[in-house]
Amino acid sequence: MYKTMDQFDLTIRNGLVASDKEVFEADVGIVGERIVAVARGLPAGKRDIDATGKYVLPGGIDTHCHVEQRSGMGIMGADDWYSASVSAACGGTTMIVPFAAQHRGHSLKQVAEDYAALATEKSVIDWSYHLIVSETDQKTLQEDLVEQIRKGITSFKVYMTYEQLKIDDYQMLDVLALASRENALVMVHAENNDVIKWVSQKLLESGRTAPKYHATSHVALAEGEATNRVIQLSKLFDVPVLIVHVSAPDAIATISAAQRIGAQVFGETCPHYMLLTEDAMDLPGVEGAKYCCSPPLRDRAAQAALWTALKEGVLQTVSSDHAPYRYDHTGKLPHGDDTTFKQMANGMPGLETRLPLMFSEGVNTGRMTLPEFVALTSTNHARMYGIAPRKGLIETGADADIAVWDPKHEVVLTASELHDHVGYTPYEGMKVTGWPRTVVSAGRVIVDDGAFDAAPGSGRFIARGTPLPFQKERQISARGQFFRALADGNTEGHTGFGYTDRQH
Repeated sequence: MYKTMDQFDLTIRNGLVASDKEVFEADVGIVGERIVAVARGLPAGKRDIDATGKYVLPGGIDTHCHVEQRSGMGIMGADDWYSASVSAACGGTTMIVPFAAQHRGHSLKQVAEDYAALATEKSVIDWSYHLIVSETDQKTLQEDLVEQIRKGITSFKVYMTYEQLKIDDYQMLDVLALASRENALVMVHAENNDVIKWVSQKLLESGRTAPKYHATSHVALAEGEATNRVIQLSKLFDVPVLIVHVSAPDAIATISAAQRIGAQVFGETCPHYMLLTEDAMDLPGVEGAKYCCSPPLRDRAAQAALWTALKEGVLQTVSSDHAPYRYDHTGKLPHGDDTTFKQMANGMPGLETRLPLMFSEGVNTGRMTLPEFVALTSTNHARMYGIAPRKGLIETGADADIAVWDPKHEVVLTASELHDHVGYTPYEGMKVTGWPRTVVSAGRVIVDDGAFDAAPGSGRFIARGTPLPFQKERQISARGQFFRALADGNTEGHTGFGYTDRQH
């Protein structure tokens, strides 16, 4: 069928290709930016990659990371779009979707435009972004947000905690109503702010200021309660929600129970919750600040619950939640050794290590199959956020975003060998087995036998389509229909719960 070498610009031959469903022997033929053939026995292309003994996987997609973003506390992360995208690529990720964050009083439209300009100039891999919405005024919700959604930014995030960013339940209803009308996916950081605030204040008053008390203040029931609350609010409109960085068994159980009765709720977790515990925050001095993130690291029982939730499909994606704050006065320690747990920037780096950690500790240990790994780190992300079938799949017509993995390549993780600008890794000294040695982004080989080569700005903006939860026709309850109509001011013929005046 393919008889001439010049039919393909690039071939990847003799490897084991994995999808989210199966693993099979095949070669991959690429012309320009797209995959044009997946079959055995393809001829060599103009450039030929021999993948004997290796896995040929869809490039990773990281849909929760913080890049060139200022935190609610005003602290700028260490990574810009260039360093973050290089780090992602070197770890096998070929598309990132970080956050354009609206802070109080800022124009959502301007925030989005400024953020896109930075990505256009610097990113070496394909990209999109979510919005972080902290204002719910008419212009933000009904004009700027709608404009962004219709431009292909079909998801946005809201916070139930952090004084500088959080919205209350009344505002949440406005947000959920808008999402139900525009078919946009709401991502929620679910923690009960008042519980955290109360416990934190009591801890500080009693002189308990060390990093380990960050975990105490973000008690697991605060995550469970907020998760339940936003699910209940979403049911007013029958609108899907996705709970990000799930860490606690209470939250997992709440999501699972809601799913069993038909609620459109989805969940994400991160490698650090499955591989690290709260003990890391109890290091000498303030070194535990390196491990402070929100929600916090939990215990081994929580780890086991997360692995089970991924296996059972309760949670659908694994993201890095890369939040790159340096371990110095610019990030974690604004007041040096006197910094309290409430003053430390929340978050840990993880863009480059996400895939190798999940491969080594998931696939190699038997906790997940290779197709499950592909689904949780790439395919499910593409489908959930409206990027499939262009991304997340190795099939004819898809973008040629591919990572060729050596399953036996061993790496000892150390900050000096990673490509972010954070200066530390929470996994320092950990050995992982399995690493992407060749990475192809839209047909370009940008990592070749571990060596990176791509120009700033060579990545592309990818407009996203309708998120997966909105793609299938589903029955909206009478209650949901009524409250959607009420939010839009269109209740003519309704007295409540979808019943018409004529029925009464």
